[in-house]
Amino acid sequence: MTTAVSRNANNPFTATRAEERHAVYAALAAAGPVHRITLPTGEPAWLITGYHEARQALHDGRLVKSDRVLTTTGRGVLAPEMHTAMTSHMLNNNARDHTRLRRLVAAAFTRRRVEQLAPRIQQITDELLDAMAGEAQVDLIDSFAYPLPITVICELLGVPAQRRSEFHTWSSIVVSGVLAGPEVFKAASAAMVCFLRELVAVKRAAPADDMLSALVAVRDGADQLSEDELTSMAFLLLVAGHETTVNLIANGVLALLTHPEQLALLQTQPKRLAAAIEELLRFDGPLQVTTLRLTTEPVVLGGVTIPAGEIVLPALLAANRGTACIPEPDTLDITQHGQPTSGLRPWHPSLPGRTAGPAGRPHRTGQPAHPLSPAAPGRAARGADQAAQRAHAQPHRASRHTGVTPGGGWRRRARSSCSSMSISAACSGVGAVPPRCAGIHQGSVPGGSG
Repeated sequence: MTTAVSRNANNPFTATRAEERHAVYAALAAAGPVHRITLPTGEPAWLITGYHEARQALHDGRLVKSDRVLTTTGRGVLAPEMHTAMTSHMLNNNARDHTRLRRLVAAAFTRRRVEQLAPRIQQITDELLDAMAGEAQVDLIDSFAYPLPITVICELLGVPAQRRSEFHTWSSIVVSGVLAGPEVFKAASAAMVCFLRELVAVKRAAPADDMLSALVAVRDGADQLSEDELTSMAFLLLVAGHETTVNLIANGVLALLTHPEQLALLQTQPKRLAAAIEELLRFDGPLQVTTLRLTTEPVVLGGVTIPAGEIVLPALLAANRGTACIPEPDTLDITQHGQPTSGLRPWHPSLPGRTAGPAGRPHRTGQPAHPLSPAAPGRAARGADQAAQRAHAQPHRASRHTGVTPGGGWRRRARSSCSSMSISAACSGVGAVPPRCAGIHQGSVPGGSG
């Protein structure tokens, strides 16, 4: 069965409130697992809302990344050299090229380097929470969810302190894509690429103990990352690492505050933190869809034959709210993840090409955990009871959230604005790393691309 979806009515990409978007996806999923839609860019595509069908699509080697797909996400807006400087990363490549990039980048993401980040990330987290302490209400995104990952990424890349303000400004525009306005988007993208090129030159001339210096220096025989690959990797870290973290914190905190019994359970039983993160990723994850794929030959999904040369878009948000994924998908229950589950989740760039488990923990690879995760929930847990008494949430307007390719802002996930919200300290631990792999995500497709 296929279902037509107009651009202006009952369209998940134009639904601006989280509950509206969930309702649209639920209606689509009830009608069938595969739908013919029109993307906001005007191109036709196939939206996959069924859990089993989305899982199949993410594993099917006949669905690939392609230049044609990239034309829908910024190539027509940005100058070719700008687009190449922002998109020459693993997320846009297939098996052979992806494997090459993964091998080079993984050499810089060593366990030692990532473990060294943990104390500093905990310090940043503590400072942000301390600044919020005593306030009756705070804006969660402005006060915590945004500054935590962007500060870590700036330090990770070695962005000088005096340049971080403008770096923040550019990144906010770039991750919004063309929705920020074509000219504004082009100007910010050009400024970002110019800055990253300058930064690469500085790190090449005077290497420091940061990730960008390591990426500049990494070699695999005679092979090394090109200039465009270096700037693109920095962009990937910024968008995929930063934006997914902002969304996970914001959506996770909102889910806990609107389900006080689950928050109370987590506060009294902090050992459930790992399962809670898994459940929050499933219940209201940071991205609504994966990156776009193109069929190289006819592919049958859910009884529907999708011809060769068609765009396919697995819908994580719909699949994770289906009964095929979990018996009561619309219920937030942090106790139901005692066993590994099969929820679909976004790909994190910090473990390039690895099959990641909860919150980016690698699956049987021995690689380090996601560097944007607070090292431990201890600081949060200690202040949980007091902060929980202050927890308060007003009705929230959801702002739309982002994908990971320039111009791809329509891929955004509905993110809670969380304005006028005081945050329970327990919730700041939602980025902590759980201990086990629980299922598949974008990165588990052949070749490891997202």
